[in-house]
Amino acid sequence: MRARAAAVVLTAALVVYLVLLAGRAWLLVTSGDPVAVLLGAAVLALPLLGVWMVVATWRFGARTARLGERIVAEGGLPDESHLPTMPSGRIERDAADEFFAARRAELDEAPGDWRSWFKLARAYDLAGDRRRAREAMRRAVDLERGTTG
Repeated sequence: MRARAAAVVLTAALVVYLVLLAGRAWLLVTSGDPVAVLLGAAVLALPLLGVWMVVATWRFGARTARLGERIVAEGGLPDESHLPTMPSGRIERDAADEFFAARRAELDEAPGDWRSWFKLARAYDLAGDRRRAREAMRRAVDLERGTTG
């Protein structure tokens, strides 16, 4: 729940920033100076891009949360409580690698099942590979929605 609260606070701060940026851009656009108008139009694109990114990120988060609730309700999420941790709280590397290998084997058995991709995403996350975790989770979302292979 702390992660969601942090995401809400950061999103609110970003929205304030985007509104202020859009205001400055509008001042440039309405200044009448041709260079300032062009600069203002270019700067105005940044808040629009920011809004799109925020919406896309929240939609992805909502979809992954829904899949997480569903896989937990099905009893399909592997137990991670036995994995040894370092003092920092992170899973020890060898344990994370072993956990990953087991999830990869599950994926090889059922590559078209979103659950396999969801579990692989979790394994990547435990191993500290956030980029691949997001890619695997996107694949899980797409498979569950029926938009890929």
